[in-house]
Formats: sequence, structure tokens, C-alpha cells
Amino acid sequence: MTPSYYLSCTRNSTTPEAFLVLYNSHFYRTKHRSPFFPNETSLLLNPQPLPQKSLLPILRLNNSKLTHPFASISSFAEADGGNGQEGVNSNRHRESEKTEQVADLRGMAQAFNISSRTASAISVCIAFAALTLPLCMKSLGMGLKTKLLSYATLLFGFYMAWNIGANDVANAMGTSVGSGALTLRQAVMTAAVLEFSGALLMGTHVTSTMQKGILVANVFHGKDTLLLAGLLSSLAAAGTWLQVASYYGWPVSTTHCIIGSMVGFGLAYGGAGAVFWSSLARVASSWVISPLMGAAVSFIVYKCIRRFVYSAPNPGQAAAAAAPIAVFVGVSGISFAAFPLSKIWPLAIAQALACGTAGAVLVYRIIRRQLGHLLIKSASSQPEANDNVIQNKNIGFLSDIAGPKGTQLEIVYGVFGYMQVLSACFMSFAHGGNDVSNAIGPLAAALSILQGGASGADIVIPIDVLAWGGFGIVAGLMMWG
Repeated sequence: MTPSYYLSCTRNSTTPEAFLVLYNSHFYRTKHRSPFFPNETSLLLNPQPLPQKSLLPILRLNNSKLTHPFASISSFAEADGGNGQEGVNSNRHRESEKTEQVADLRGMAQAFNISSRTASAISVCIAFAALTLPLCMKSLGMGLKTKLLSYATLLFGFYMAWNIGANDVANAMGTSVGSGALTLRQAVMTAAVLEFSGALLMGTHVTSTMQKGILVANVFHGKDTLLLAGLLSSLAAAGTWLQVASYYGWPVSTTHCIIGSMVGFGLAYGGAGAVFWSSLARVASSWVISPLMGAAVSFIVYKCIRRFVYSAPNPGQAAAAAAPIAVFVGVSGISFAAFPLSKIWPLAIAQALACGTAGAVLVYRIIRRQLGHLLIKSASSQPEANDNVIQNKNIGFLSDIAGPKGTQLEIVYGVFGYMQVLSACFMSFAHGGNDVSNAIGPLAAALSILQGGASGADIVIPIDVLAWGGFGIVAGLMMWG
């Protein structure tokens, strides 16, 4: 018996919802009016019996408009290149090309829940701002030639910063989106604010290494034009590679890119003597130490959570008590690094402790407001021994893991949801302060050369250059991140 498939819609509706299973089949199409449902029109699809190679999953089509009774039916079929399916393959090829052209706009549209046209307009506005804002910056210098070269240099720096935002920011916010703690839109907006703040407030901490710690300045003494060309070439090369990696979805290190570009320029001009190898060794050692330190700290934090929260008699109360402590430590460390009011250690430490205390109190109040009813419920109930945990057996080497359940589980999930977001915020802020130097370090050195500074002199990073780097990171995050 030959099966029939129906595509049904009401007479006044043009947005049918149907389930189709189509695969490499020719259909005898017949318009059919049901005698039992006079307001419903159906398409009777009788497939020609052909040997099936495989079955596609059921494809649900929501709000798909059919302007003709038989229009677009074949577009849902997947062809294997035979049985007269060349037209379908051609349509799929054109659709693939169109998809590649608007992939970046679709990403922005998905993040902000806007149309592709609106995303395109935002991209145009960002490009317009990138071309016009440098004209208002004091770092352009004096004289027409200096201004033109400074303008081009700022565009090179923006290109590098844009690619940093497109590639690296996902390292900070990806876990929050993946765990469901933040939506994609919330993650993008939060990262934009924190990345810019980190670049503006902490961007000078690593910039000096990028300016003077990679290349030996004496080798380029009296050859400032050559050094300027090398710095711009490094920015262009690193930015191009980052854009290629971002296009294909490869998470790469922006620090590796810019340092490799500068080392390559130095070796090409002055050989091994043009590279500051001792400083480069310290930078390269961090590429090994950082993952090891991250693994060690992660292990310690996990053990503490396992011991003092999950295994506590009341895990919900323990999680609510641990969250302010963790925030105090994180905020104190960041404020000590970002806002040193004085070089006097007691004053700087007092400032950090004050900021940490304020952050801990704020988180404590938020948790009590959002989860207070659950905390009261968990405190009033006195579970029996081992009644507040679930023992999971036979799950590999983690055979003894215990976890809360019921109200306790709700509290723990709620608290750690806040902690997940806060840890991502800390990382995003630190990333903005650290990685913006990969763009503004060579940029500031090039601007200093254009304005008459010596190649090895100390360079003061203007606030507008820091803001320019932060804007580039945010723009890359919004468009491609």
C-alpha cells in the first residue's frame, strides 16, 4: 500500500504547520478538499515508490508560508545528486552562498533578538563611528602629514582590537551562556560594559611590555620610520589572522598573534639581536604557567565547594554563606589592581577591602531577596541524616559524589547561578584590561614615533587611546563575538 502525506492548512490561513518526511521522491500532487472539514484544504502527496537509502528526521515547519499550493515542496527534500534533483542542488547552493554572506549579521540578530536589517544598520553605524571618531581624538597630533599617518595608525589599532573582541571575549562569557545563567543578549551587553571598563581602567598595566619588552629599541635607533612600518605590519598581520580564525570559529590567542608578528618583524630586520629574548621568555613562560595555575585554582575551588557546600548538613545555607566570601575575595583583588589610590600599601589595601566588603554586602542582599523564602524553608525543616543528599553510584571515578536535592538543590542552583555570572564578569573585566594591550601597545608606540618621541622612551598612554581600544573590542564582540 502506498502511503499518503498531507500538508493541511485552513482556507484563510497561509501559515500551515506540518510534519514532512521527504527524501528523494517524486510526488503525485493532488489538491484535496476534505468533506468532513470544509474549511480545510489539503495537499495529497502520493510518493512514487523508490528504493530509499535513508530516512531524514522529521522536520517541523513552523510559520512557513506557501504562496502556491505546490510551491516550495521540493525545497524541503534532500537530494543526493540523482533522480532529477539538480534544480534542488542549485537552490541549496544559492541558499548556502546567501547564508555565508549574512552569517555575521545573523549572529548579531540572534544575540539582540532583532532583524537582519537592523543588525546591518548597527554594523554600518559602528563602521561610521570607527571612521569618524579618530578625527576628534587629541592623539592625532599636529600637522597634516602627522594627522593622516596617525589616522591610519588608529585604524590599524582598531582593526586589531575589533578582532580581539570577535575572538577572545567568548572565553569569558561562553560558560555563562552554555550553562543557561545568562541569555546571549545579556552576555553580550554585560561583556561589552566590562570589557570597555577593564580596557579603560587597567589597560596600561601590560602595555609597557608590548611597547618595550619585545623588541630591542637600540637596534632601531634613528630608524623610526622603519619601526613605525614594522609596528603597523604587526597589527595588520595579527588582525588578519585573528579575523580568519574568527570566521572559521577557531579560538586562538591574541597575545600569541601580536607577539609572533612583532618577533617576526624584528628577526626579519635585525636578526636575533633585535628581539628582547629575556622578556620574551617571561611572556612565553606565562603561556605554560597560566593553564597550570588555572587548573590548580579550579581544583582547590572545586574541593572547597564539595567539602563545605555539597557535603554540609544544610547545603543551601552553606552556599548562601559562601557566596559573599567568594565575592569579597574577587572584588578586593580586582579593585587593588585597578584602582590604586596611592602607592602607599596600607591605603591601597584599605581601599581594596572596602570595595570587597561593599560587593559582598550587595551579593548577600541580592541572595536574601531572591532566595530568602527558600532559605527560610530550608532552615525550618530539619532533614534526617543523609536525607538531604543524593548518592550517585557507578559513574566512573566520581563514584562517591553527593549532591543536594529538593529545596536545598534549588538554593544551591540559585546561588551558583549568581556566582557563575559574577565569575564571568571578573574574567571579562580582567580580559579587557589585559588583552587590550595587544592592540594599543603597538598603537601607542607608533603614535609616539609620529609625534616625535624616541623609539625607546617611556610612553604615556592617553585616555582616548585606551577608550579607542575598548571601543574596538566592544565593536568586535557585538558584530562577530
